[in-house]
Amino acid sequence: MAPALAVGCPFVLKPASRTPIGALIIGEILAQTDLPKGAFSVLPCTRYGADLFTTDERLKLLSFTGSPSVGWDLKARAGKKKVTLELGGNAAVVVDEDADLEDAAARIIFGAFYQSGQSCIGVQRIMVHEKVYDSFKRLLVKKTRALPMGDPKKEQTFIGPMISEDEAIRLEAWIREARKAGGKVLCGGKRKGAMLEATLMENVPVEEKLCALEAFGPVAVLSKFSTFDEALAMVNDSIYGLQAGIFTRDLYKAKKAWDTLEVGGVLIGEIPSWRVDHMPYGGVKESGTGREGIRWAMHDMMEPRLLIIRERQ
Repeated sequence: MAPALAVGCPFVLKPASRTPIGALIIGEILAQTDLPKGAFSVLPCTRYGADLFTTDERLKLLSFTGSPSVGWDLKARAGKKKVTLELGGNAAVVVDEDADLEDAAARIIFGAFYQSGQSCIGVQRIMVHEKVYDSFKRLLVKKTRALPMGDPKKEQTFIGPMISEDEAIRLEAWIREARKAGGKVLCGGKRKGAMLEATLMENVPVEEKLCALEAFGPVAVLSKFSTFDEALAMVNDSIYGLQAGIFTRDLYKAKKAWDTLEVGGVLIGEIPSWRVDHMPYGGVKESGTGREGIRWAMHDMMEPRLLIIRERQ
């Protein structure tokens, strides 16, 4: 919204159907400013009620954050509009043998379980070097079990409910399917209503939904690797490509990750969940097209023009 206002573009905001309140509060704040009439609109509605946003020719840019199935369908129907899509993923993090395990564990716990895992760049796949796998697993399980779970209105709560009970049931089913395929639950895995425990698993086959698709909930999967090249290949073995995190102290490996990984952002010594608004944020493959971020959004909302004046003597 800020980039739109900065370049003089009126905007229409359609918040997520189940979480409209934040957008309405923003609308109330903007209504108290001296912005001209028509500078902005906030229109809560269902996905199906927003079809005109996609096809109405008066709207010149469509920016969508959500699931790949919906995003690519919108792009196909958007006609001549510019389209930017941020469609999420199953973000991976690599913990190499030389990493500071305490630091990596603390960051990964946050990345995997903040907002109860309901983040498009939440840590979902954790690749750990075989030399430190067992010690790191023990550390991660201990920290996961210690996460306070309960009422999200209480400040000390870290794990709250998922957006709906249906979503919690879906993810519980994915965990059950992964166990049947040979995966092992290290901690968590139980559900009550919309509350799903913070869950860590290992030995989950890569073709299982819990590895191959976006979980969007408080579940992460540990895997073991022998060489750094193997770890990078494991990260790339995904239909998504939003961001990836690499915990290593080896500058050569850090640069190799940058050269090799098929993602929109590589973070060294950090989780893929880290983001600030002025960075070029976005992905490749099923994770979308275009980049969010103040400068890049402003460019998307403008048309470059050219004026040439030929002087005659």
